[in-house]
Parts: sequence; C-alpha cells; structure tokens
Amino acid sequence: MTPRHSTLPVFSYSRQFLLLLLVLLVLMVFSNSTLAEENEALKQKLANLPQPWQEKLHRLTLKEYTETLKYWEETYPKWVQVDRIGVTREGIPLSLLKITDQKTEDKHKQVCLMTALHGGPERSGTTAVMHYIEWLLSNAPAAQETRQKQLLLIIPIINPYAYFETDRFGNSQKIDPYTGGGTNNWDLKTFQFKHPEKSPEIMAVLSVIDEFKPEVHVDVHGTGLQEYSPDQLGSRERYRGQTMFEVTGSAYSNFTLRPWDWRITETINKVGMKAGYGYDRFEADAQRLFWGNQLTAMSKKLWLGRPIFYTAHYGYARYHTMIMAFEVGWESSGLERLKGLMNIGNSNWNGAYFPGYPVNRMQSYIGHFVSAWGKTPQARRQSRVELWQKQPRLSQAVLYPQTAGRDTYIIATSAKSSELLSPDIKQFLENIKPIPTINHSALQAIVDDGPEIKIAVSKGQSAKEETPIEHGIAFQLRIPYQNPDLVDIRVNGHVLQKSATDGYVTWYGDGFTHVQINVPPKKSKTNDLYIITCLYHPQEKRSYGWKPPQAVMDRLEKK
Repeated sequence: MTPRHSTLPVFSYSRQFLLLLLVLLVLMVFSNSTLAEENEALKQKLANLPQPWQEKLHRLTLKEYTETLKYWEETYPKWVQVDRIGVTREGIPLSLLKITDQKTEDKHKQVCLMTALHGGPERSGTTAVMHYIEWLLSNAPAAQETRQKQLLLIIPIINPYAYFETDRFGNSQKIDPYTGGGTNNWDLKTFQFKHPEKSPEIMAVLSVIDEFKPEVHVDVHGTGLQEYSPDQLGSRERYRGQTMFEVTGSAYSNFTLRPWDWRITETINKVGMKAGYGYDRFEADAQRLFWGNQLTAMSKKLWLGRPIFYTAHYGYARYHTMIMAFEVGWESSGLERLKGLMNIGNSNWNGAYFPGYPVNRMQSYIGHFVSAWGKTPQARRQSRVELWQKQPRLSQAVLYPQTAGRDTYIIATSAKSSELLSPDIKQFLENIKPIPTINHSALQAIVDDGPEIKIAVSKGQSAKEETPIEHGIAFQLRIPYQNPDLVDIRVNGHVLQKSATDGYVTWYGDGFTHVQINVPPKKSKTNDLYIITCLYHPQEKRSYGWKPPQAVMDRLEKK
C-alpha cells in the first residue's frame, strides 16, 4: 500500500508543471503578438522605401547604337569622325570615334584611348562612356578645352556580340577582349596575340594602340547581367538601381591595371567625391600588403589581386602608355571621373614643365631620370616610344654619396660607352680621356672639388642590335631646394644655355627645383655618353647630425 503522504509531491509537481505551461503559453502569445507587430512595422518601412528596380532600363539595340554614332558624326563634323576598325566574326562592325577640335593641329595634342573592354554584360561601363561623349560634344568650357588639347579615341562597345546578343564576357569564340582569354593566348616576349582569327575585337584594339600610341588608356567597366545565368536573363533588360562599390584606377583581380602614380587616382576620385560619390581604394581600405612570389606562404593575409597580363597592358608594354580601369555603378559618377582624368591631360601635372599626362620618364636612378624630348606632345610621343623600347640598354651612374650643392648624372646609351663606366672615380676619368668632345679639365676640376668617394653604377642590358637615338633625349635632375642659385650646368664639361630644345630648362614643383637637359635629335644621333654636372648654391642652410642633451655631455665629462 502506498503511504498517503506520497501523493502530496505528485500533486505539487503537477501544479508546478501547469503553472509553467501557463507561463509559457502567455510568453508565446506575447511573443507572437510582438513578432507580428515587428513584422507589420517592417512591412511599413519597406513600403515607404523606393523600389527603383520596379522600373526596367532601356536596352540599347545595335541599330540604335549605330544610328547614334552616325548622328554624332553628321551633327558635329568638325569634331567627330567614326572609323571602322574591324568586324566581328558575325559581321558586326567595330567602331572607333575620334573626337577632337580639328582646327588645332594634332601634333599639339595628347592622345587618350577610352574603351569598354568588358562592354558585353557590364553595361554601365558603355553607358558611362556614351554619357561622356554627349558631354564632350557640349559647349561646356572644360569640354571645349579637352577637344582643343586632346585627341579622344573612344570605343564604347568592343564586344558587340556579347553586348547585343549574349550578355556573356566572351565573344563567339569565348575570348574576353578584357583578358585576352588568359596569358596562354599571348606571347609575352613579343606581346603578340597568338589567335587573331579568334578575336578580331582584340586585334582592333591593338591596331588603334599601335597607330596612335596613346598617352593614356582608360578602360571603363561596370554593372550588368554578368551574374545572371542564361535561364535568368529573360528580356535582358537591366533594372534601375543595380549598383556596386565603385573603384578608380585598378581592378580587384589585377592590381597592375593602375596608374604608376597613386596621386592620379586620388585626383580623379576627388572630382567624383565632390559630386557626392565615394570610392573603394583596394588594398588601402582592406589594410593589406601586396602579394608576391616569395610571400605565397602568407597569401591569405595579403591583397587578393595578382599581377596579370591583360589586353590593356599592351599599350604600356610597347609605348609606356599609362593604363587604368574604372568600375562604374552610376553613370554620373563615371562621367565626373572621366572629366577629372581629362583635366589631368589638359594641365601641368604637379608643376611639370609641359602640360599633359605624366608619361615621359623612361628610366630612373636615385632620383634622376631619362625622359622624352620635345616641345610638342607629338615630338615627346615619338621620343617616348623610341626611348621606351631602348631603355633596357641604357646605363646610368651618379657620384656617390650625394652632396648638397652639386649633382652629377651619367648616362651611356650604347654598350661601347657603358664599358667606360667604373665605380672608381679616377678610373672613369681615365677611361674617357680618349674622347675628344669632352672637356676633361672641367670635369676633373668638378670632381676634385667634391667629397664623393665613388660612382654608383647601374648597368643596362646588352642589345643584339644598337641604333642611335633618333628622336632626341632629355635628362631630369631634382634639386632638393626651393630657390637654389644654379651656378653652372654642363654636359660633357661644356656649359649649357637655357633652351627647351637644346639646353636646359628649370622649374619648381612637387618640393623640388627640376632641371631638365634637352638633347635634340641632331645631337642624340651622334652622342652615346652624357656626363651631366650641376653646381648650385642652395640659398638656405639645413642642419646635419645630432648631439646628446647637454646634461649627458656634462655627466660624461665628470666620469
């Protein structure tokens, strides 16, 4: 028999269980009620937000595109010329717009190539370029200045098969004009594309680069239908409001598609930021270092981009063209940045002597530069292209350590003159004695007056064939003082006079007094050794060295 008192705990536990169920039920009702209120509030918030994606964007047709180019050419015959630079395997023409003020001679103009190499599915790249063309053909003062000072070569759609038919990256042979289908499709020793028959689009771009050798190549990318699978494309109309984090000057995948000067990118960004747009700055915003072969073990801690050869690198490899990529989420942002880029070409970059894009330095050594020669953009372009191909063979040297009040820069442009260079100062002066065109006594006096102990030498590569410098050459020194008195400037011991073509020019900018020595074609064809000396008075006194506090000196004296 069960004792009577044993039923009390059972009753107590049952009562507690019922109370617990009641509490849970109340909580559930309260929770469901609160959740319902939250959901209703969320619905109200969503209802009050704009839904731009409900409106489809106009899808540009091939006929509309072709007629627009024809309209621009007919309406602005003094500014616009439309050329056929190729045809796709499907027979679709590949068009190039040449926009410039024809009243100004082309030899006085910078050349800018503007493309949309991803202009298949990435539609906002192309539409941003179309907006830019409309602005460029306006009467805006900056547009007029750009037409007068630059020749714009614009390819809004390089992959019409993808843009109008498939919304995929590749052409009908699955080759993307942007990447060239990978490095296996390129001979990177000659920079030749191996399969021209498979990509007339790429060959068209290369033909333009080869003909015009542009100072800058800006490639405009953006948003589109690239993330849609074929069964999701539907009518292939984009929706309004699709955007992305915008970037200027490079690409997430390839960190070499950028200007060599980060200040160029920032200058362009500032124009867009003034218009209300912000830009991602790649490794800077991610706070990561660049990747390199020796850092593979720590690759997960480095910036995700890699140095890869893409089609845009062709211009840099052959002609020292400055390259950059844009990502466009809003056409108005792309327009402002393209205007900002053109302004760089219209002005003097960081106080440079000549206006234009900063593309003329061909070799550098410890703050000294071999540079393109010429008073006009065309002359500098010819010099730049020649020197860029010949620069690997150039040898350079400076007296070392460097010393305030004096600068020496030595350049050998042939293997024969390169052999004369020696780290030993006395040996070098002895080696050049047989050259009758050198003022040896002047060089000896300059060297004897200084404290330098050696010559720092950077030897160039040997070349199978050597030809003279046909289009002139220039050399730049940077004096680290704002207002020095330039007492004496010589080449091979002979005093130079001021001249922008045959002599020297000087200007202040970017914290330095720049001195550029200009050697015209007539002289560059016959000379292969240049010993540049510059003597100057700094006109200011800067401190050197350090001493311990006087208390330390006193303490040491007592010991």
